[in-house]
Amino acid sequence: MIDAVDRKILHALQCAPRAPFRRIGEVTGVSEQTAARRYHALRRSGVMRVVGLVDPAVHGQAQWVARIRSRPDRVGPLADSLAKRPDIAYANLASGGSEIICMIRSPVEAERDDVLLRQLPRSASVLDVGIDLVLHTFGETGTSEWTGYGAGLTPDQVRQLTGDGPPVPAGPLQTPTDEDAPLLAALAEDGRTTHTRLAELTGWSNARVARRLEALETSGTLVYDVDLLPERLGHALNATLWLRVAPARIEPAGEELARHAEVAFAGAVSGRHNLMATVICRDAEDFYRYLTTRVAAIDGIDAYEVSIRVRRLKQAASLIFHGRLVHPTELPRVS
Repeated sequence: MIDAVDRKILHALQCAPRAPFRRIGEVTGVSEQTAARRYHALRRSGVMRVVGLVDPAVHGQAQWVARIRSRPDRVGPLADSLAKRPDIAYANLASGGSEIICMIRSPVEAERDDVLLRQLPRSASVLDVGIDLVLHTFGETGTSEWTGYGAGLTPDQVRQLTGDGPPVPAGPLQTPTDEDAPLLAALAEDGRTTHTRLAELTGWSNARVARRLEALETSGTLVYDVDLLPERLGHALNATLWLRVAPARIEPAGEELARHAEVAFAGAVSGRHNLMATVICRDAEDFYRYLTTRVAAIDGIDAYEVSIRVRRLKQAASLIFHGRLVHPTELPRVS
């Protein structure tokens, strides 16, 4: 379990994923060495990972959410194989172990059946598949928004860390070049890889690395995420809320959800339910409190459905292996 210093460091990383340990230490009230030591301990234990990701829109891709219903006795191998695919961003096993919920990156103009259906095993294990387009993501882009693990930084500390707030991408998106490949691969493994190490991997100077990072970040091409394992932070219940609201209420309801500390993701989607949210709570009673107070206070919700996560399979860029967040290349090879 993490303590108050760890919580502040996690929050600091969510606000400024590549902030120097010196500045993180100043804001959190510890030394630079303590901030670095605590960060590396959290990362080694598999509780968290900072990752750098290329916005899928750069390649003309959109996000789709799939709900795949399968026979419970066959769902495990199917879920594990989907989680290992590079076009799958998030994956969870839900509904008593009979439903896989995953996020897929695929061109928006693709036929819906081409997104996933043709790539699923043709077997009796798949009973039903529903795929809807994520139309809009609410909240700040590129950072994990779940802060329900406990008290983190105060608003003044956040301002001290970020100044006027995280920079707003100016666009237009840039298509990465072949030369960018080692830089982006390193950041996908560790979003806090130093300029010096990136220079070694690319053969560039530190100054060129800094210029290229700035260009990719300010255009919105390169974004950072903080993968967390809520179970290791004392939050065992994860649920996906499928909400239906009137069109005029989609924007305010979605933004309100995104501001909730319990919410890790909120988005507008196509389909019968037009809002979805990933909610993380300590236990069933905590989730009931959240549902009947904070969600109940949002105007315009006239229907909802809940999918309870049974097993977490994949975060933005991390697989879950033996209760740890790991880069896909860290998985042991099966001979």
